Amino acid sequence: MSNLKMPEVDQTALARRQEVAADLRRIVPGEGVIDEAEEMRAYESDGLTAYKQVPLLVVLPETVEQVSAVLKYASDNGIKVVPRGAGTSLSGGALPLADGILLGLGKFNKVLEIDYDNRCAVVQPGVTNLAITQAVQHEGFYYAPDPSSQIACTIGGNIAENSGGVHCLKYGLTTNNVLGLEVVLITGEVVRIGGKHLDSEGYDLMGLMVGSEGLLGVVTEVTVRILKAPETARAVLVGFPSSEDAGQCVADVISSGIIAGGMEMMDKPAIHAAEEFVQAGYPLDVEALLIVELDGPEAEVDHLIERVSQIAEKNNSVSMRVSNSEAERASFWAGRKAAFPAVGRISPDYYCMDGTIPRHQLPKVLGRMNELSQQYGLRVANVFHAGDGNLHPLILYDANVPGELEKAEDFGSDILTLCVEVGGVLTGEHGVGVEKRDLMPTMFTETDLNHQQRVKCAFDPEGLLNPGKVFPELHRCAELGRMHIHRGQVPFPDIPRF
Repeated sequence: MSNLKMPEVDQTALARRQEVAADLRRIVPGEGVIDEAEEMRAYESDGLTAYKQVPLLVVLPETVEQVSAVLKYASDNGIKVVPRGAGTSLSGGALPLADGILLGLGKFNKVLEIDYDNRCAVVQPGVTNLAITQAVQHEGFYYAPDPSSQIACTIGGNIAENSGGVHCLKYGLTTNNVLGLEVVLITGEVVRIGGKHLDSEGYDLMGLMVGSEGLLGVVTEVTVRILKAPETARAVLVGFPSSEDAGQCVADVISSGIIAGGMEMMDKPAIHAAEEFVQAGYPLDVEALLIVELDGPEAEVDHLIERVSQIAEKNNSVSMRVSNSEAERASFWAGRKAAFPAVGRISPDYYCMDGTIPRHQLPKVLGRMNELSQQYGLRVANVFHAGDGNLHPLILYDANVPGELEKAEDFGSDILTLCVEVGGVLTGEHGVGVEKRDLMPTMFTETDLNHQQRVKCAFDPEGLLNPGKVFPELHRCAELGRMHIHRGQVPFPDIPRF
């Protein structure tokens, strides 16, 4: 979130491009290596499009053996590697390096096995999130985590960022729905963690790998938990005269013991943008809208809808609409899931934030964000995974106006700092990447960060996997083991600081 600057092209690395490309073509033949600058521009950025960098070259392997050989080659030759899935990361997690290989996993796109007896599916990391549900829904199953980008984002990227979605309140994030991983280490070694069984022996290496943002290894196979679809699912649209009232309703619903299948919140700018885009039937005369989904046996759902209605009335709700068919329920969610592209229609650019707060702090944080919006002179449209406190404010700006991008970044930095101040965290599901890298000290002490880097050193002692991400400073593994590192040192001068 600080003033990130792109590194200048490393001329030495460019001189090596042909040599490295020739070596890698012996590993990944055919069209598996891209080294023409214009052809690589498709990979120069991820979802954080404000920052771009053409990589040294792009490699598109098709087999685990090829991934293993590429990583071993990189390790033997001291070449950095940036893993990439669909490139939907909103934190710059897949931003390439001018002197690094971009390892694209888009060809790993097969569903390998569906095991209904053990309620799991084995898939490659390039399979999209939605495709897992589509592969099993004819048997009444589904994959629970459902990010808004689920039509495009891949399960490998979901694992890198520990993605959530609108139903993670009840059914958990990616880490709660992954049973096993096949991972290739920077040395080329292939390891398996977990499996179809419900629990794994030894250290929880799978929990460590999920959310590691490509810093520890490259995932080449995933075993995910699939769930039986609930008997009944109904969604409730509740309108409020203020975002604070809606936020308090969220806190009251959760504190009453109701665990909804999903609980999402949108403020007026987001409501209007989504309704114009999708025409989901949202009320346009309210300041905030809650979408609450209840699922389970029909009698239980009916009872919970009545309880939610009573809590909403106590919090000054002004409208309520309950879905009466599966099509109507889907239309309620269609508007929320299209909120990001919908907001893109009302502003030349927007900066999508991601922070998480304790639910009871929602009214306070919403009020403070309104003050910051006035302070910076930039509009903000709010869409939240309100049930679990994961906020996604969309800061609207125009990159063609000098200084507006910087203002949007400063605004976003203040929002994330506020999240930490009220007891929350810097990210809920988008990861740290380069976007929040320099804000890490607001949440972690120097000792905390050094210990986290020691974990990376155990997997990647030379710092070749996705360097420049997550940590505001990188230190040599040997130094982390024997000395106190003072703020301001940059022991890896060859790793670009953006």
